[in-house]
Amino acid sequence: MRPSFPALRSLLGLGVAAAGLWQPRPAGAADYIEPPALAERVASGDLPPVADRVPAEPLVVDLQALGKTQGDYGGTLRIIEAQAKDTRRMVVYGYARLAGYTPDLEIRPDLARAIDVVEDRIFTIHLRKGHKWSDGEPFTAEDFRYYWEDVVGDDELSPHGAPRELLVEGKPPTVTFVDAETIRYEWDKPNPFFLPALADAQPLEIWRPAHYLKKYHRHYVEADKLKAKVEEAGQRNWVALHFKYDQSYKNANPKMPSLQPWVLATKPPSDRFMFVRNPFFHRVDPAGHQLPYIDDVAMTIASSRLIPAKTGAGETDLQSNYLSFGNYAFLKQAAAGHGYEMRRWTSGKGSKIALFPNQNVGDEAWRKLFQTSDFRRALSVAINREDINQAIYYGLGKPQIDTVSETSPLYDPALPGRWAQFDPALANRLLDGLGLTETDGDGIRLLPDGRPMMLVIETAGEDTEQVDVLELIGEDLRNVGIKILVKPSERDTLSRRLAAGSTMMSVWTGLENALPKATTSPDELAPTNSEQNEWPLWGMNYETKGTAGEPPTTPVARTLLDLNNRWRMTTDVRAKEAIWKEMLAINADEALRIGIVSGIDQIVVVSERLRNVPETAVFNWNPGSFYGIYRPETFYFAEPDQQQAQAK
Repeated sequence: MRPSFPALRSLLGLGVAAAGLWQPRPAGAADYIEPPALAERVASGDLPPVADRVPAEPLVVDLQALGKTQGDYGGTLRIIEAQAKDTRRMVVYGYARLAGYTPDLEIRPDLARAIDVVEDRIFTIHLRKGHKWSDGEPFTAEDFRYYWEDVVGDDELSPHGAPRELLVEGKPPTVTFVDAETIRYEWDKPNPFFLPALADAQPLEIWRPAHYLKKYHRHYVEADKLKAKVEEAGQRNWVALHFKYDQSYKNANPKMPSLQPWVLATKPPSDRFMFVRNPFFHRVDPAGHQLPYIDDVAMTIASSRLIPAKTGAGETDLQSNYLSFGNYAFLKQAAAGHGYEMRRWTSGKGSKIALFPNQNVGDEAWRKLFQTSDFRRALSVAINREDINQAIYYGLGKPQIDTVSETSPLYDPALPGRWAQFDPALANRLLDGLGLTETDGDGIRLLPDGRPMMLVIETAGEDTEQVDVLELIGEDLRNVGIKILVKPSERDTLSRRLAAGSTMMSVWTGLENALPKATTSPDELAPTNSEQNEWPLWGMNYETKGTAGEPPTTPVARTLLDLNNRWRMTTDVRAKEAIWKEMLAINADEALRIGIVSGIDQIVVVSERLRNVPETAVFNWNPGSFYGIYRPETFYFAEPDQQQAQAK
């Protein structure tokens, strides 16, 4: 399964019915069915009836095409996350996008009624007439104008200008607001990133709730009143005030209007967040039921170490995060007594676990080594991947480097084994060849400045399985004269340390998308993002157009950036494919990321009463949004009243 972009050129402009998974709207307004949970609010006049809440042309989800059945209303879906900031995951799971991926990874209209595409450079977006935000205010071209003119166009709010996905050769588009439901984006040359960015797990949102955010913008509020709001909110200035409220992806403000199926109802901080149905959600089923079927989502916050135990005790209805393959036997044994089923979804990532030597670390001795190809290769061949596969993953994984899956058309069978063989003798020869021949009394090699080679590997502290793997890696590296120290951290702390050049090496999953095709962006393979642990400062430099971070200093990094830029500029699919393959080969030969084991399934725990959740699927961040492309608004409970009582 992989993203299909050629199809969207011909189908997006044809409207919703062309998408295959969507159907025409029900025959008439009288056919719409009111969710019982909202009936009292409608009867009291607090809400208009459902026929007045959905757009004139709602998105009708073709349940049959998705292999789903019509559901029942009601119930509270229980999930568990490890951090309060994980309220943002509901934006990922809800997956309401201007255009989004189908389960077959084709991009189709969603919030948009249609998108006309001309030469991949002119995109005309047609909104759904009558579509409303969760607070009932209209969702129109004004929300797009506000974003473009008052957010991107404001040099204080956006000092770096437009997001890079909106730039082609450094130039932004010409944006025309044709009418209340039509917006046009036009570039001189093709922009292959635009539609995929709209469909992203963390999407490019080219609109804002203008009616809500204008209250915090200098163009719409008198200076003295805005100053009072700044002081009342305890912010530094109006920019910080606007930023505080303009964070739809962060999803931490219950007052922020939303387009997602469920909206936040609990003000942080809390250890239990409630998300309630969006009364104005734009999707319906073929029978006219406004979606979602499930009324509420309850997100409990717990230590990541406790989540497997809580899952095994039946305290969640849908769980995958913080469950590792090492939990499988325990969860399988507890399943029958606690009312859930075990499912295994194929992972869409590269390596389950990968090491990231930080080529931008502040320590000069380590920086020089990490920027040296033979040092990274020595680390790679010193690791006994098959031993780790057997000990941690029951032999079910593939001991290999971090590269694309064999299901990708870009797969090269010569790459997975590149520098992946277990060869301590070769590792020693490579290290000796770098002049690292001196050792201390314990047999630990010495750095050129005389310090013992103590390699500190930092984790985000979210996956105990990583520590188990690192223990085995530590034994392997010790055998070639390198000692490691594992330093558990926290995700935000680790990000800050990487940005500061404090982290030597970190551990994380490999490629976010191991299922690419030629038209998928190869950004992951070049220093383009500050969250790339192998070169965060070079990525930051690219991300900020040179205003922060550091420019790349190695020929390899510069070559990859040049190839990435060439990929962006060409419209020839065969040329894109050739560039991809060259970048993959360079990444493999240079051991930029040291992948350990791939092909490990993701455990998904599903309540035995929860329906319309796929038995088998691909579990991926992007494209995929975890559950998002499988339409959680269509999940439902058998016996929803019983589930509601259990969730209280």
